[in-house]
Amino acid sequence: MYTTLPPTGMRDFLPREKEIREYVMREIRDEYKKSGFTEIETSFIENIGNLTGGDGGENSKLLFKIMMRGDKLKNADLSNPENLADYGLRFDLTLPLVRFYANNRNELPTIFKALQMGPVFRAERPQKGRYRAFTQCDIDVIGDDSNLAEIEIIQTISSTLKRLSFENFTIKINDRRILKAIVMRAGFEEEVFTDIAITLDKLDKIGIDGVKKELLSKDYSETSVQDLLDLTDSLSKDGIEGIKEACPEGYENLKQIIEVIQSIEDGFNIEFDFTLVRGMGYYTSTIFEITYSDLGYAIAGGGRYDKMVGKISGVDVPAVGFSIGFERIVDLLLSEDKLSTDGEKIALLFSDDQPLSAVIQSAVALRKSYAVVSLYKQKKKLGKQLSQLSKLGYNGYVVFSTDSEGLEVKQFEEK
Repeated sequence: MYTTLPPTGMRDFLPREKEIREYVMREIRDEYKKSGFTEIETSFIENIGNLTGGDGGENSKLLFKIMMRGDKLKNADLSNPENLADYGLRFDLTLPLVRFYANNRNELPTIFKALQMGPVFRAERPQKGRYRAFTQCDIDVIGDDSNLAEIEIIQTISSTLKRLSFENFTIKINDRRILKAIVMRAGFEEEVFTDIAITLDKLDKIGIDGVKKELLSKDYSETSVQDLLDLTDSLSKDGIEGIKEACPEGYENLKQIIEVIQSIEDGFNIEFDFTLVRGMGYYTSTIFEITYSDLGYAIAGGGRYDKMVGKISGVDVPAVGFSIGFERIVDLLLSEDKLSTDGEKIALLFSDDQPLSAVIQSAVALRKSYAVVSLYKQKKKLGKQLSQLSKLGYNGYVVFSTDSEGLEVKQFEEK
């Protein structure tokens, strides 16, 4: 049966919505490029082995899988449904970037500064602000093992947010090595660290009691779980100086990044947050998120993933990346009415009895002064027409008249 609705968790965009999304994307892209990041594009579809390799954290459970076809399906092991997919839709832009880099490394500079923007797909349970297809806007530095990569990425993302009229946001930063040191000090084995980290990442959503309950449900030692939570609480209160003994390399790493960011003239608020985990399994050291206002979620996030390229190519290459939550940014800009226009958009209205050649000539002349000039036949109910044009993002209108020597642009409030 046909339906006019898009699939659950997916969206269509009206002209004004699409215009706003494109405007925000242009602003982000331009600011990224100012810092020397070069744009690439990767496939929406990835080999299933790459997507299920264990680096996606909880997102690996949200895969849209693509079933085998033809002879592949005929020869597949039909006893296990997991064996019936050979491809899947990408759930982020980092895994495709790593595959892209491993495949094209000889064609790329030693330090590669990548820019990627595009849709990703997760089989989420649809709810407000959470969709099954959404856009990510990533920058990554591959090949640089120094803190310059983190600092440059943090500065670029922060400048982008300021360009989009966001102020008073906070950059939260942590180091996975600190987390690993604390997990092992609490008595856990190193091989379970990723699983422990995924649970700790839910701390802001399910609270300390929820984390404890989930860890105990996985049959971890009650003593180790309690020791971990006690250490977490203690280090959170002590701040960055409290981690100096527990993990010297993590301490020195974060201290340098924080000091440099704070020394920038147009500085950004950056703070150490021991509770920050990030859910992806591929992060190796520095991790960061950006929070804004009193929202219960981050509007950007990322981290360093130095071992990920090696899993595909066999040779480890240092890498770090940051992603802006595009959908959340657009929603916030709309709700706070922060969007500025990139040029006036004018409607040129004319009646049936007026010569089209003169109307077109007037439109051509107006386009020298205005970003957009669009032709519309004037309706009998002018007020309703102007209301619709306003909703489409037009700033004003012109009523064509052959008797007028100059065309006067009117604002909608004058109707």
